[in-house]
Amino acid sequence: MTPHRGTDASHPHDDHRAHAAHDGEDLCVARVPLFQSLPTADQRDVASMARPTRFDRGDAVYAPGSDRAQLMVVHTGALKISRVDADGREQILRVLGPGDFFGESALLTGSRPDHFATALDAGSMCVFRHADLDRLVRIHPSIGLTMLQTVSRRLVETENRLVSLISGDVSSRLADYLLSLPGRVDAAGMTIDLPLAKKDIASLLDTTPESLSRQLRRLSDSGVIVADASRQIRIKDADALMGLASES
Repeated sequence: MTPHRGTDASHPHDDHRAHAAHDGEDLCVARVPLFQSLPTADQRDVASMARPTRFDRGDAVYAPGSDRAQLMVVHTGALKISRVDADGREQILRVLGPGDFFGESALLTGSRPDHFATALDAGSMCVFRHADLDRLVRIHPSIGLTMLQTVSRRLVETENRLVSLISGDVSSRLADYLLSLPGRVDAAGMTIDLPLAKKDIASLLDTTPESLSRQLRRLSDSGVIVADASRQIRIKDADALMGLASES
């Protein structure tokens, strides 16, 4: 991992705060569900407090023990939230894309993060300092409610994933994951693009890259999917895939 750069205001990748109101309307408001319910005038108020920040692939946005109490909203690119166990094995907890946010725990509870946030692709995000977010939530309670709803959905997803890990096998977890990805539908089926490298998908599904490759090969051999050398997969038999997913 490269040293932290995303939330250091002095880093050259940061845009000048004077431009926040102009850029923020696109970066942090218009395309982010957290703020979309606000009237236009209130969205401009939010944008004026946002600090647009860019990151490169591999950048460590923060690490365990960081004392930065900031809310970070992803605009473009992708980041992974992960932990490293005592044996040095990385476990990916979730992947964040445009519109997702993180860092709320440190803001709301005062606790330091116990995980890493690492950029999977180059992108941008908007950063809100503790005092600014506190003011925003007091003035616009809907922001706090949306945050609570999002965190609650994450909890449900985590509980479902835990059940899957306990009761399901790798094939059912993989089927459920493939069905959760957005795709393009045509007469020949649905095509999806894997958002992560296979080793990262294996970590997310709590398995090994070798086991994941075997399961993908089995699905391909049985005609359920067609996988090429890239990250593109065509689902030929969605019913069979849903059947596997329901076994978890």
